[in-house]
Amino acid sequence: MDPIYESIAANKRRTYFFFLLYAILFGFIGYLIGIYIGSPILGLLMTVIILGIIFLVSYYGGQNVVTTMAGAREVSKQEEPYLYNTVDALSIAAGLPMPKLYIIETNVPNAFATGRNPENSSITVTRGLMDRLDRLELEGVIAHEMAHIKNYDVLLATVAVVLAGTIVFLAYMARYSSYGGLFRDRGRGGGQAQIIFLIIFLVLIVLAPLFAQLLKFAISRQREYLADATGADFTGYPEGLASALEKISYMQEPKSKIQNEALNGLYIINPALGAKRSDRGSTFFSTHPSTEKRVKRLREM
Repeated sequence: MDPIYESIAANKRRTYFFFLLYAILFGFIGYLIGIYIGSPILGLLMTVIILGIIFLVSYYGGQNVVTTMAGAREVSKQEEPYLYNTVDALSIAAGLPMPKLYIIETNVPNAFATGRNPENSSITVTRGLMDRLDRLELEGVIAHEMAHIKNYDVLLATVAVVLAGTIVFLAYMARYSSYGGLFRDRGRGGGQAQIIFLIIFLVLIVLAPLFAQLLKFAISRQREYLADATGADFTGYPEGLASALEKISYMQEPKSKIQNEALNGLYIINPALGAKRSDRGSTFFSTHPSTEKRVKRLREM
């Protein structure tokens, strides 16, 4: 099997494993909440319902939510023929349906893809990306986003972001409810078992936000490498994407229009870093690998 497709399969298995851990953590929180309200089964049932709603909203409405949050507008072939023809040619090369196209009116170059499957997907680019990259560089970026669509990366990342936000919110709410439960138990002389459960519960809600962030990072960082390689395979010209990444990296601006904590991990280059930091290398908490490492891998292909 081609190494690229072996990596795709491995990443999918890893992602499903993370989601399984996430569901277990979510269920454990629901179970403990159920204990405090006097019905563990009710707590688990509430968890299943909430998870079901989250997945449905993410699956069917995630694409529109993301493009709206990004401030993007949909464009047609008549409005942007250059962009349309570039994407159309690459969709044929990638064996994918033509995605919807969106533009964000800002001079900061960047791009991201979203959608639940190749038949229901979109690519969003900034005006700066089209104005400041040459044709080969633009093709490299579009091919990278096509790779995310082909590998179903964007759906998984969107669900992960929504799950992360939900579990952090649940932990925040549970923290205050647990304080109230502690005082009520003391007033009634609660038993040792309740104290043990409360300690476990407090530890869990402290770790939940960290777990949520680690899940988001684990999914996005490895998939950027894979999308780079897959995109370069589509175009047959890794240098186009390598050059584009260098340019985009140094053209990011702190507090720009596209910076959004919830969406930063979806962009090809994290817009929150700014020009001075975007190429310094990744840390444990980075959503993207360092641009330097990505470019090095591309030029070794």
